[in-house]
Amino acid sequence: MGDAKAAIREQALALGFDAVGFTDAELGEHARENLHAYLARGYHGDMGWLADTADRREHPQALWPDARSAVVLALNYGPAHDPLDVLNHPDRGAISVYAQNRDYHDLMKKRMKRLGTWMAQSLDCQVKVFVDTAPVMEKPLAERAGIGWQGKHTNLLARGWGSWLFLGEVFTDLALAPDTPARDHCGTCRACLDACPTNAFPAPYQLDATRCISYLTIEHKGHIPREFRAPMGNRIYGCDDCLAVCPWNKFAQRTDETALWGRVELRAPRLRELVDLDDATFREVFSASPIKRLGRDRFVRNVLIAVGNSAEPELLPSVRARLDDPSELVRAMAVWALGRLAPSETVRAEAARHLPHEPDAEVRAEWETERALLAAA
Repeated sequence: MGDAKAAIREQALALGFDAVGFTDAELGEHARENLHAYLARGYHGDMGWLADTADRREHPQALWPDARSAVVLALNYGPAHDPLDVLNHPDRGAISVYAQNRDYHDLMKKRMKRLGTWMAQSLDCQVKVFVDTAPVMEKPLAERAGIGWQGKHTNLLARGWGSWLFLGEVFTDLALAPDTPARDHCGTCRACLDACPTNAFPAPYQLDATRCISYLTIEHKGHIPREFRAPMGNRIYGCDDCLAVCPWNKFAQRTDETALWGRVELRAPRLRELVDLDDATFREVFSASPIKRLGRDRFVRNVLIAVGNSAEPELLPSVRARLDDPSELVRAMAVWALGRLAPSETVRAEAARHLPHEPDAEVRAEWETERALLAAA
């Protein structure tokens, strides 16, 4: 099937993918053991779907019994700027590079379907297409296919692209010779581990998602624990720190895909323009963006934490307006932000006005905590 592999690779590159690899539709025992250990430690937090789909994740043929090979596809989304620069501007919000434009799933899936259709017609085979919304362990497959290796931060790294690759897979019933698996090139480096603001790596190659800012700002549906709020800084959707500091990014290139270029208004948006968003405006601003799936309330929750970390007292009117927000999530973080920005007597006065009428236990707890901190100061 050498000719088939060459033809598939040529077609995939012509469709705009940046890297292509081949592997058996199988995961090694190491990947399965890592998945079980991750779930057993509870590192997946609220992401119950990871545990619910574990049996399909660890065995690709559980997704499709006829699968014999996997074509792993990678698309570069390298930024043109240093994504950590925005962290030096506390009046702005930091949005993860991958979410600064349209949802990449749409772009990837269209191209993958075109490749799959071509394979079915030209090579007389069956195919199934998967992006990361399906229970596929993409990074171990990409490593087995020679695309790159999972670094100490558990993300994929590639010698030619650094940290910035989107992944997708086309499963096929063709028996294609596997490529040579990638080797780990992290060496003694621990830049990614040391860069994490919330110490989310209990050990190299292990991630405790419940401490990860990407998890907290995107996956976590409840109130973000107090211990993580100050370390979050102005990160309002995701976190690129462990990716951006990797030395392998010296080989990274800006993506040629204009649909993946960061929208100017999302590279470093002003917090004052985000904290007052209502639901309709939120949906309009983030139309076709992965951020839209978060929902307005959780997004404004994140923005208020950034506001509380901003040391910008001119944002106080917006914070006070959110004290009466319909969302408990928003009100609770408005209380916290008020405590960070306002003088102590202001917090006492606001608490006296709001506490008698506050029906939600979590919001009342925020008020009581702020008052207790003031009393102890």
